[in-house]
Amino acid sequence: MELDKVAAGRSDAVSAQDAGPDSARAAHGGDDGEGHVKLDVAAAWATIGIFLMLALAGVYMMSLILIPVTLAVVVGMILGLTAEKLSKLGVPRVLNAVLLSSAVALVIFLIINALAGPVAKLAQEAPDFFQRTSDKLMPYLDRFKWLHISSESFQGGPMSIGTLLENSGNVLHVVSAGLTPAIVQILIFFAALLLFLAGRVSLRKTIIMAFSSRASRLNAIRIINAVEQVLGFYFATASLIYAGIGVAMTVIAYVGGMSVPVLWGVFAFVSSFIPFLGVTTMTIALAIAGIITHSDIVFGLAPAVAFFAVHLTVENLVFPAIMGRQWELNPFVVFLAIIFWTWMWGAVGAMLALPLSLIVMTVIDELFIEEKAQPQLPG
Repeated sequence: MELDKVAAGRSDAVSAQDAGPDSARAAHGGDDGEGHVKLDVAAAWATIGIFLMLALAGVYMMSLILIPVTLAVVVGMILGLTAEKLSKLGVPRVLNAVLLSSAVALVIFLIINALAGPVAKLAQEAPDFFQRTSDKLMPYLDRFKWLHISSESFQGGPMSIGTLLENSGNVLHVVSAGLTPAIVQILIFFAALLLFLAGRVSLRKTIIMAFSSRASRLNAIRIINAVEQVLGFYFATASLIYAGIGVAMTVIAYVGGMSVPVLWGVFAFVSSFIPFLGVTTMTIALAIAGIITHSDIVFGLAPAVAFFAVHLTVENLVFPAIMGRQWELNPFVVFLAIIFWTWMWGAVGAMLALPLSLIVMTVIDELFIEEKAQPQLPG
C-alpha cells in the first residue's frame, strides 16, 4: 500500500510538472497576445513612417520634373470645364489641347512682356536705387543701436554698394546658371499640359475603369468631376477678383507717386494667389518702397496701408460673398500647406499649395460626407 501511495505521488508530481508550462502559458497567453498585437501595430506605423520619409525624399529629389508636371496637371484640371465645353461644340481633342495650351502660353508671354520693360528700367537704375535706399533707411536704422548698422556699413566691407556692383558679374553668372533648368522646366510644363489636355478623357476612363465595383466607379466619377469643378470655378473667379486688386494697386502706386505702377499691379495680382505670404510680402515691399520714395514717413506708408486695406476687404467680404462658405478652407491648414510646399519646391510650391489643398479637401468631402446624393449611371 505504501508503495502504491509513493507511486501515485510520483505520478501526480510528474503530471503537475508536465502541466506546469502549459498552465503558465495559459495564464500568460493573454499578455503575450496583447504584446504581439502592439508590436504589429508599432511595426505597421514604422513601415508607414519610413515609406512617407522615402516618398518625401523622392518628391524633393525629383523636383526638377515633378514641379512642372504637377503644375501642368493642376492647370489642366483648372481648364477642364473649358475643355469640356469646347468638346461639346465639336472641337477635336487634339485641337482643343493646342488651343488651350497656346492660350496659357500667350498669357504667360503677355505677363513677361509687361514686366520686361519695368524690370530693365529698374536694373539700369540699380546703383542709384541702392544709394537712395541707404540714404532713406539709415535715419530709421540709426535708432536701433543694437543692430550695429551705420552709414559706414554700406560704404565699405563685403556688403558695400561698390562691392555689390563689382560682383554683379558673379550674380549674372549665377542667374545664367539657373536659367537652363528653368528653361527645361518650362518645356516640360508645356509638353505635359498639351499631352494632359489631349489625353484627358482617356485618362479619366483609365482611372475609372481601374476600380472593379460599380460603387467605386461612381465614387471615382464624382470625385474627378468635383475636383475639376472646384478648381475651375475657384480660379476663374479668383482671377477676376485678383485682377481687380491688381488694377487697384496700379492706381494706388500711381497716386502714391511710386515708380512703375503697372509693375506693382502685376505683382499684386500674382502675389494674391499665395494666401498670407503674398499680401505680407507685398505690404512690406510697398512700405520700404514708399519710405524710399517720400521723405515723410506718413506719405511713404500710405500705399502699403491702402493696399493692405483693399486686400483685407476683398478677402474677408467680397471673396466669401461670391465664392460661398462651402469653398472655405481652414486658414491654419492652408498656412501649413504653404510652409510645407515652399520648403519642398520654393516659390512654385507656395503657388501650388492652395490648389493642392483644394484637391485634398474635395476628395475628403466626397469620400466622407454622409447622405450625399449619388449620381446614377445610365442603364
